[in-house]
Amino acid sequence: MKLRIQSVNFDATEKLQEYISKKVSKLEKFFDEIMNVEVYLKVVKPESAINKEAEVKVSMPNVDFFASKTCDTFEEAADLSIEAIEKQIRKHKEKLTKK
Repeated sequence: MKLRIQSVNFDATEKLQEYISKKVSKLEKFFDEIMNVEVYLKVVKPESAINKEAEVKVSMPNVDFFASKTCDTFEEAADLSIEAIEKQIRKHKEKLTKK
């Protein structure tokens, strides 16, 4: 699994990148055929409180999953996005096992 973290218009700290990579690595226990994970971090509307956005795109054979969340912190936004991806992967896996 390849992980790419991109921070748009700011530099993500090493600690934040490690946190995200640790969370993303847990996705492999749900589905071991994950090829790529792309995480985009950006600050939207700098004047508001809830302005940290995390977008997560997971690529697997024949299917892609995407989730985007905006929260107070990048950690929280990444957590919620990854949880949404987990749900999508579970649903996809259930469909595969029913066939």
